[in-house]
Amino acid sequence: MSALFEPLTLRSLTFPNRVWMAPMCQYSAAADGPDTGVATDWHFSHLAARAVGGAGLILAEATAVSPEGRISPWDLGLWNERQQEALTRTTRFLKEQGTVPGIQLAHAGRKASTDTPWRGGKPLAAGEGGWETVAPGPLPYSERHPVPHGLTAEGIRKVVRDFADAARRALAAGFEVVEVHGAHGYLLGQFLSPHSNHRTDEYGGSFENRTRLALEVVDAVRAVWPEELPVLFRVSATDWLSENEDDPREGWTVEDTVRLSKELIAHGVDLLDVSSGGNAPRARITTGPGYQVPFATAVREATGLPVGAVGEITDARQAEEIVAGGRADAVLLGRELLRDPYWPRHAASALGAAPGWPKQYHWAV
Repeated sequence: MSALFEPLTLRSLTFPNRVWMAPMCQYSAAADGPDTGVATDWHFSHLAARAVGGAGLILAEATAVSPEGRISPWDLGLWNERQQEALTRTTRFLKEQGTVPGIQLAHAGRKASTDTPWRGGKPLAAGEGGWETVAPGPLPYSERHPVPHGLTAEGIRKVVRDFADAARRALAAGFEVVEVHGAHGYLLGQFLSPHSNHRTDEYGGSFENRTRLALEVVDAVRAVWPEELPVLFRVSATDWLSENEDDPREGWTVEDTVRLSKELIAHGVDLLDVSSGGNAPRARITTGPGYQVPFATAVREATGLPVGAVGEITDARQAEEIVAGGRADAVLLGRELLRDPYWPRHAASALGAAPGWPKQYHWAV
C-alpha cells in the first residue's frame, strides 16, 4: 500500500489521495469589460487536465476577492455572479473525475497591480491598466513599487466582507474546499509580518494585533462555509529574514507560524498549506528538494494540525516518504504538475498503487 494514495478525510470530505495541485496563477482572464476576472476555456482546460491526471484536490489559482485585490489585471476574480457562474462548469467536471474542487481566495495588497510574469511583472501605472494598491501602511514592497494606501478601519472591514462574499460565491459555484491565502507577501501576510506591518493600532505591533486580520477573515469565511466542509489556510512559514544571521532584519518566523497555527485550529481551519517567502524582495532563500517540508513538519509536530507540504517535490518516492514518514498529510505540486498533468497516475504506478486511468485511455495503459 502507498501512503501517498491513501484517502484523507477532513470534516466530512474525503480526498481520494494525498497528491494535490497547488494554486498557480494563469494570468489569462479578461483585464477589463464585463468579463473582467471571468474564467475562460484556458482555465477550464488547465484544471480539467489535472483532474484527468488524478490529482486528489485541485486548488484553483489565487482568485481575487475584489478588483483591487488582483495581483494583475488578468487574474481570476470572485466578486460578482458572472465570475461565479463561469466556474461551475469546471467544478462539475472535476467532481465527475473524482477530484475535489477547491479555490484559493486572495487579496494581493501592496503587491497588486502588476504586469504578467512573462512581461517582467513590473508595477502598472494607471494608464497601463493599474490601480492604487492598499497595505497595512504606506510602505512599498520594493523600490520599484509605488507607495500603497494604508488601510483605514473601514477598509479593513471591507476586506473581511469581501473574503466572506467570495466564499459564498465559491460555494455556489460548486467548490468543496476554500483556502484563505495568507502567504507570499500578499495582504494577509503583509499584516502578519513585522517586516511589512508598522501599524500602531489594534492591527499592528504585537503578535496578537498583527494576526487579527487573518483570524477575522478566517472567522468570516468559516461563518459562511458549511460546517461539514474544510477551510484551508496558506502561510509563508518564514520571511527568510531572521534565518540569515548576516541579515538580521525582523520578520515572520517558523516559531510565529507554529503560534499562529494554534490560533487557526481554534478558529476552524482544518489544514495548513505551508509555503515560505514572498514578503521581502531581497531575502536569501535556501532552496533544494523538499526545502519547505521541515516547516510543515514543525507545525504538525507542535500542534497536531494537518499540513500540506510544497516546494520542489518532484519524485514519487520523495513524496511517498514525506507522507509515509508523517512529515506532512499531503503534498501540493505546482511546477511539476505543469510539466506533467498525469504525474499522480504515473506516481501511483511507480509506487505499486492502482493508477486508475480513465476508461477512455485504457488502450494506452
